[in-house]
Amino acid sequence: MAPVLSPGLLDAVGRWIDGLRSVEGASPHTAAAYRRDVTGFLAFLARHRGEALGTAALAGLTQQDLRAYMARERARGLSPRSLGRALSSVRSFTRWLAEREGFDATATLAARGPRFRRPLPRPLAEDAAAAMIGSVGEGARAAWIAARDSAVLTLLYGCGLRISEALALTGASVPLPEVLRITGKGGRDRLVPVLPQAREAVDAYVRACPWDVAKERALPLFRGARGGPLNPRLVALAMERARAGLGLPATATPHALRHSFATHLLAAGGDLRSIQELLGHASLSTTQVYTAVDTAHLMAVYEKAHPRA
Repeated sequence: MAPVLSPGLLDAVGRWIDGLRSVEGASPHTAAAYRRDVTGFLAFLARHRGEALGTAALAGLTQQDLRAYMARERARGLSPRSLGRALSSVRSFTRWLAEREGFDATATLAARGPRFRRPLPRPLAEDAAAAMIGSVGEGARAAWIAARDSAVLTLLYGCGLRISEALALTGASVPLPEVLRITGKGGRDRLVPVLPQAREAVDAYVRACPWDVAKERALPLFRGARGGPLNPRLVALAMERARAGLGLPATATPHALRHSFATHLLAAGGDLRSIQELLGHASLSTTQVYTAVDTAHLMAVYEKAHPRA
């Protein structure tokens, strides 16, 4: 008979996940990833030990257990980045359980995941971002769709919004105020200044749109061709067409415009804490990756311009 997880252990995982969602504001997607990571580890541990697993087993975790788990996952082809995230989930759950069961979780909390290099964001240059916004509507099936796509990209680049945040705006948002309240990942709210260009782009879309989006306050602001919510894939496709015409790389995606917002602010003298707030990052370390982008750009300019003997 295959080793199983005890009902008590499964209940503990469920209560931990409930706490992440209700107290820490984890999104359903994040909570599901945490649950998958932890139950996968627990299932491995039950098989590794060849016995049914209860909450008491977590108190006896050893470094050898964790090394065996990491070795198995790497052999399965899991990337260092994904394995690091899974190990972080295991540490978080074990810490939570140790506080309630009163055991020492040092062995688990001290475990180090594999080293990996965080990939740098790939922003667009300022002129490329402007060209993308200006040309994204070319070839659109209707003038209002061209205005819509331009307005969405202007919000991504001008306000640093995620595509999901821009498409979550409703008719109640127009006319756009000088400062938008955005609910981002984990249910965290932030205030984002709105540039005049963004307000003008959205106003132009609202005037051209065949639906009275300003009066339909509870419905999505940005609509598809049949009036339903705009699918983010359509924005990505519009950018694919535009970047082909502009000769831009495949990294010129909707999210690259958000990267461009942060990188260009930093290059203009913006401080990291302010940029963190504008992007809605929970941790400053997430925002700090843009300093590496800025440094890489400076070095590229230096290498190109520095006189050589």
